[in-house]
Amino acid sequence: MSMIADTPATMKPRAEALFRRKRLTAVAIPALVLLYLTYAFFAFDVPGLLGRASLDNARALVADTYSYKTHVTRDNADGGLRIAIEGERKGTYAEGIGPDWVQFGDTTTVDLGDGSVVTFGEDVSIDVPGYGIVRAEPGAGGVNATFPEGPMPDFVNASKNRVTITTPNGRLTITRRASEAFRYATGWELFFFTLDSPYHGLSFAQLAVKTWEGEGGAILHDIWFNPMWRHGDVAWALFETILMAFLGTFGAALVALPLAFLAAKNFTPLVLVRQVARRLFDFCRGVDALIWTIILARAFGPGPLTGALAILVTDTGSFGKMFSEALENVDGKQIEGVQSTGAKPVQRYRFGVIPQVTPVLLSQVLYFFESNTRSATIIGAITGGGIGLLLTQAMITQKDWEEVTYYIILVILMVFAMDAFSGWLRRRLISGGDS
Repeated sequence: MSMIADTPATMKPRAEALFRRKRLTAVAIPALVLLYLTYAFFAFDVPGLLGRASLDNARALVADTYSYKTHVTRDNADGGLRIAIEGERKGTYAEGIGPDWVQFGDTTTVDLGDGSVVTFGEDVSIDVPGYGIVRAEPGAGGVNATFPEGPMPDFVNASKNRVTITTPNGRLTITRRASEAFRYATGWELFFFTLDSPYHGLSFAQLAVKTWEGEGGAILHDIWFNPMWRHGDVAWALFETILMAFLGTFGAALVALPLAFLAAKNFTPLVLVRQVARRLFDFCRGVDALIWTIILARAFGPGPLTGALAILVTDTGSFGKMFSEALENVDGKQIEGVQSTGAKPVQRYRFGVIPQVTPVLLSQVLYFFESNTRSATIIGAITGGGIGLLLTQAMITQKDWEEVTYYIILVILMVFAMDAFSGWLRRRLISGGDS
């Protein structure tokens, strides 16, 4: 076979062609990326999203995560007054009692904390610094309001049946039926004790004295069964979430291990059996756990067990694939050594195979257990169990965002705890705790 050596005359065109291809690639790839980003910009309606974005709503949402609102509501029909934290009945003050920024009398005044003062009398008025006094007479014909002369500012929203005035620390809303003023305050009010608890308003020092006097059990009872924050229900929901992840993960490991032997070619010589086992694993893990959750909820109804079954089905497919690959890489000499003692097939697997793959299998199972703890939160929101259900309920109300923050913090702490626990357990079981 003859070989033709490259000459300078042939090398130069090749180099030029190679240079042109590289230059074309360097130009084409960024152009394609830019084209895709432009398409995505309009396909996902980014301009419309930016147009619909509201900085005021964003600020209100952020404020709701670290503060609470005390509502002062007047019934325009009979003049009745109700003061409640977050507007909830479980946080309602007794009649004639309220925070110090509410003054009772022939007329009730509400100081919104930024100089704005609301007055509930024969009519409703608010004195806004730098703007003036707004008066309103709600009735059957709507809300008859008078405003200071000049253009209407952005913080005032008025129509025939509703007037809303938003201040930096609160808001006043007037409708035909009711007038409501609320004021923000930093913190999570009533987190430990509700208004009807004898321990509400006591300092930590006073609570310590009460505990020393033998009232520790009653104090813990009022905290645990707090009807607004429901600490006992939240603790049980966290336990349900962890239980869903535990049952689903370790149940999947128990199901997948014997099936993995059928999918490993060094243990199952029949191709048909191996392919059936592998396709079963593909089917189980090819459908996301959320889809399995919806299917199983339709079949078995909502509940934590349905979420655990969804995790079990999905992880059976994942574990089956990983376990079978681990089994295919075992050392055959150890199996032969056990076989030489006259051990039966089950004994060969028990003493010649399982000790080799146990560290790998345990590590994978614990990693999945840690991950499924997070997934169980979302699954619980669909199946109606665990902390995910409470999180969804708080979001649906569109007002309890401080509770949403509370649940998210608990979920993060739960993930941290499971991460530390699984890491400690891996060290104890796999490396004897030396690492």
